[in-house]
Amino acid sequence: MADLSDMSKRPRFRFIINPTSGPSSRVDVAARIKLHLDHQKFDHDIVYTDYAGHAPELAREAAAQGYAVVVAVGGDGTVNEVAQGLLHTETALGIIPRGSGNGLARHLQVPLTVDAAIRFLNQGHRSQIDSGTINGRPFFTTAGIGFDAYISSVFAGSKKRGLQTYVELILKEVRNYRHLPVKAVINGKTIETELFVMAFANAAQYGNNAYIAPMANIRDGLLDVCLVRKLDMFKALQLSYAMLANKPASADSAEYFKTEGVTVQTDHEMMHHADGEYLGKAKEFEVRMVPQSLHVVAR
Repeated sequence: MADLSDMSKRPRFRFIINPTSGPSSRVDVAARIKLHLDHQKFDHDIVYTDYAGHAPELAREAAAQGYAVVVAVGGDGTVNEVAQGLLHTETALGIIPRGSGNGLARHLQVPLTVDAAIRFLNQGHRSQIDSGTINGRPFFTTAGIGFDAYISSVFAGSKKRGLQTYVELILKEVRNYRHLPVKAVINGKTIETELFVMAFANAAQYGNNAYIAPMANIRDGLLDVCLVRKLDMFKALQLSYAMLANKPASADSAEYFKTEGVTVQTDHEMMHHADGEYLGKAKEFEVRMVPQSLHVVAR
């Protein structure tokens, strides 16, 4: 771990703000940056995203220009996009959480309020974390196929956000979800089963303190795979309780594996997601870890 104060040049920060992220009670983030950032130690600029996919471009540009830190100001989607632009560079990701889930921020113990998150950046602690890919698409907290991807697709169209809405959608949709047969290869072992969900965790939680893989270590170079086979309502409630209690689910509800990668095949197209963003359907999936591929401002 290195501190920004160790750098020979005066560090520059770029803040990438998604103007559509955040609760209805708007906060003038630019004003809070002016108030709380340590301007004696750091230079900075602020840019705004204009469209989906703009943040990676702005992040890559900053990394190429030698910025020390690029700060994602937004929800999990914005964090994912900024992080994509910083992969395999020396520029660190910072986060000012402005979303409903804030999965990576929570895992890295970044404060969830704007002012505290900016003051946290002033401390300048850097470290490295792993990332993952699902069919080549980077993710930093979780990816998955099956029911959680289906919920991501429904959640994307919901006007309400937050944990309550997420739980309501799960309870509404779980009864009618169609389980599909899959063949997965994990650590050289082939598993054939009817699948409810297979979650690939780099970090411990989806967000909102809903823990899908409590044992996950974002720096160990391994995926924590949570496999949930065909599920009845009772087991679904057991699994939901375990997620909210930050405990592994019981053995009859879920199975856990640590691995460097997974391949999955199915005869039917299945939905998949990365960091909660619905990506579409596919019949084959390749999930891989990319160890120590992203610098972050974190303890």
